[in-house]
Amino acid sequence: MPVYLLSEELVFPPPHLSTKEGLLAVGGDLRPERLLLAYRKGIFPWYSEDEPILWWSPDPRLVLYPHALKVSRSFRRIIRKGIFRVTMDAAFDRVIGECANLRLGTGTGTWITNDMQAAYRTLHALGYAHSVEAWHAGRLVGGLYGVSLGRVFFGESMFSAMSSASKICLFHLTQYLRLRDFHMIDCQVHTDHLMRMGARPIARDAFMVALHAAMQHPSLVGPWS
Repeated sequence: MPVYLLSEELVFPPPHLSTKEGLLAVGGDLRPERLLLAYRKGIFPWYSEDEPILWWSPDPRLVLYPHALKVSRSFRRIIRKGIFRVTMDAAFDRVIGECANLRLGTGTGTWITNDMQAAYRTLHALGYAHSVEAWHAGRLVGGLYGVSLGRVFFGESMFSAMSSASKICLFHLTQYLRLRDFHMIDCQVHTDHLMRMGARPIARDAFMVALHAAMQHPSLVGPWS
């Protein structure tokens, strides 16, 4: 299966033309118009610092339906205790920076390159990218960020500097999305952590049908709280 080389034109090949691994295209740029178009078509960028921009549409796709989040008894106790103060869009720059630093600290590198951080900060300024933050004793101890379009939240990354901090962010995000009739959270690719939290893989064809339906709704643009 060929991998497509993008030009300056704002177009993507159909997602079903991606390779077995999910790689669809190479090149292009990270301007807001291209990123938003990519998400609407079920495509996302994922690459390392020493690589060109790589665009993916994997099959299957990992999704989490807001109503399907698994909450254990022990986690319910943490929620009831109110250990964390949770905010939204209060520290987007810090959250994306901490997500990048966490992965750099493992020695494996990160796809959240400086260019990626700049691109998503621009999306945040435009009201499309959002963060959820967990605070303890006045310190940022966890967070997640992603992109919202239509009735889908496209999760990008999360970090935790204290046990259960990122989980509490995900819990509050799902509650927020349920109240606003969001259809799903796109988790992109398989992780054991998200599977334990209730995410499940679905075929790309099914994901694309659900995505198309969710994109018929207006986007919730602007700061979240």
